[in-house]
Amino acid sequence: MTSVLRFERRGRVALLVLDRPTRLNAIGSDTVAELHQHLDAIEADPQLRSIVVTGEGRAFSAGADISELDTLQNGADFARFVKGLTDAYDRLEACPVPSIAAINGMAFGGGCELALACDLRLAAPGARLGVPEIKLGLLPAAGGSQRLARMLPAGVAKHMLLTGAPLDAATAAQFGLVNSIHDDVVEAALALATSLAEGPPAALAAAKRLVDIGGELSLAEGIALERDTVAALFDTHDRVEGLTAFREKRPPSFSGR
Repeated sequence: MTSVLRFERRGRVALLVLDRPTRLNAIGSDTVAELHQHLDAIEADPQLRSIVVTGEGRAFSAGADISELDTLQNGADFARFVKGLTDAYDRLEACPVPSIAAINGMAFGGGCELALACDLRLAAPGARLGVPEIKLGLLPAAGGSQRLARMLPAGVAKHMLLTGAPLDAATAAQFGLVNSIHDDVVEAALALATSLAEGPPAALAAAKRLVDIGGELSLAEGIALERDTVAALFDTHDRVEGLTAFREKRPPSFSGR
């Protein structure tokens, strides 16, 4: 069976490539199943410490697989389909390993939602991010409306949802939806992922958790969570290694302990 989500190991980086270029890397249930399989392998391998997600060819992903959507009979069928996408994207977002979307071209609909589930987003100059579902009488249903509303000013998020118009890379970067723009976006993402992979795994996972969970807490609760989290990190071997390396003026060698 042909893979639709190719896995490549680049040192300590897991490179996941949406690999259906003749269909602009449309995302279906098969993509979801393979994403779960790869996340199983990544989470079980302590040597894999960061993830890059990109698309083969000229698109990141044009969105959900229309041919699969055409087989759905009713709203209940559609709900099951999008729950599969949502569960996979939520799992990627919650993965302790930091993830980077290398947006090499259009990222529309479910493809945009996949990029939003990553921790960081790098884009090629010609990349575009959009949720055009309104043009089909629908709305994004795999986290798009909610993640956009948390990442963008309300007016910008509503404009994307109500009109279906995408943001180009430069505009997305102005609003912070994209972290940076690169001519060779995959190589830039791999370089950043390699740098992250050299960091302390427990602290990286904790940083993700503090941002993702802390945003749902009051300021006082968030600060308490931060204090408890960093106190736990203080007892790790990597904290000792980091401080020792600083004193010895050498790069640290973090082990994940």
